Amino acid sequence: MTNFQLVTALTPKGDQPKAIRQLVEGLKKGYRFQTLVGVTGSGKTFTIAHVIAQWNRPTLIICHNKTLAAQLCAELRQLFPHNAVEYFVSFYDYYQPEAYIPQTDTYIEKDCDINDEIDRLRHAATQAVSTRRDVIVVATVSCIYGLGSPELYQEMTLTLERGKSYDLRWVLHKLVDLYFARNDYALERGTFRLRGDVLEVRPAYEEMVYRIEFFGDEVDSIAVIDPLTGEVMERKDAVVIYPASHYVCTRERLERALKSIEQELQEQLAKFRREGKLLEAQRLEQRVRYDLELLRETGYCKGIENYSRHFDGRKPGEPPYTLIDYFPKDFLLIIDESHQTVPQLRAMYEGEMSRKRNLVEFGWRLPSAYDHRPLKFEEFLERINQCIFMSATPSEWELSVSQQVVEQIVRPT
Repeated sequence: MTNFQLVTALTPKGDQPKAIRQLVEGLKKGYRFQTLVGVTGSGKTFTIAHVIAQWNRPTLIICHNKTLAAQLCAELRQLFPHNAVEYFVSFYDYYQPEAYIPQTDTYIEKDCDINDEIDRLRHAATQAVSTRRDVIVVATVSCIYGLGSPELYQEMTLTLERGKSYDLRWVLHKLVDLYFARNDYALERGTFRLRGDVLEVRPAYEEMVYRIEFFGDEVDSIAVIDPLTGEVMERKDAVVIYPASHYVCTRERLERALKSIEQELQEQLAKFRREGKLLEAQRLEQRVRYDLELLRETGYCKGIENYSRHFDGRKPGEPPYTLIDYFPKDFLLIIDESHQTVPQLRAMYEGEMSRKRNLVEFGWRLPSAYDHRPLKFEEFLERINQCIFMSATPSEWELSVSQQVVEQIVRPT
C-alpha cells in the first residue's frame, strides 16, 4: 500500500500539534464526526494535511465553491507532490438548466458550455480513485450529483500488454465501446487514430498520448508521447485505458434500458389520458419516441442523463451513483468551511426537484427524470465513513453531531 508523503520544511506550531494529535486519536477511536474549530490564519489546511498523512486513507475534501477548491487543491499538491491530488468540480462554464414555466407556457431548453480541461480533471479524479489509495480529491458539492456506475466504469477498461497478441479490429471496436471517437487528424481528448500498425490513443484523463505499435497482431511496443512534439516521454510494458465517459453502457444494458423506457412511457401515457391531459400525452410521446430512436441508432440523445435510472438498472427513488461511490468504504471525508458547505449539501436535492416537477407534470420528461439528481442529505450522511468538519464558525448542527470538537486558536506565527 502506497503511503502519503507530506513534503515540507515547516513544522506544526501553536495549537497545530495538539489539534493533529486529537483528530488522529479521534479517528483511531472510530469517531464518525469531529469538528476542527480554527480561527482564520491558524493553519487549518496544514493541520488537516498532517492528519491525512498520518491516517493514510483515501480522502475526499468538499468545499463550497470552485475558487476555494482550486486554491486548496494547489496547496495540497505542493504538500503531497508524490501522491495523487485531484480536482473534481462542475465542468460547466455556463449552464442553463432545462425548465418549464406553466404560467406563461414557456419551455426553456438546456444550454451549456463545457470546460474541456475541467472535464479532464474530473476523469483524472475518478481514474485515480479507482487505481490507487494515496489519493486526495478536492471537490465542490457537485460531487453528490449523479455520476455513472463505478462498477461498470472499472470493468469496462482496455488492457494492452507488450508481447501479447490482440485482434486489432477488436481493439478498435473496444475503444468505440469505451466512447472513444476515431479522429485521424486532430488527436483530442477521448479520441484515437490508426496509421498502419501504429495505434495512438489520447485518454480523457491524460495530457499525454499512448502510442501502441503492433507487429502483426502482437503488441511490439507501448510508449507515452507528448501530443504536441511527438517526443517519447516513457516506455511501458502495459497500459490500462479507462472509458472516455463516466456514463458507459454495454449493448446489453442499452437494450434493457430501451425496453424499460418504453414501458415507463406507456404507463405515463395511460396516466395522462386517464386524467384528460391529451396535450401532455402527445408532447411526451413525441419527445420520448424521438429519444428512443436516437438511442437505438447512435447510443446517445440530448438529455440522456434523464434516463440514467434505466441505464444503471436502479429502481424508482433509488439514490444515484456519485463520486463518493468510487471511493473505498474506509475513506475519510473533510468538509471545509462547513458552516457554508453543509447548507449547500442540504439544499441540492430540493432545488433540483422544484425544477423537475413542472417538466414531469406537463409532459416534457418521464418521471424517471426525478432519479437523475443529487443525493438527499440523509443519503449523503449514510455514505459517510468518518468525517471532519473544518470551520472558524461551525453551526449548531456540526457541533451537535460531533463526538469531539478540537480547537485551534493560537496561530503558528
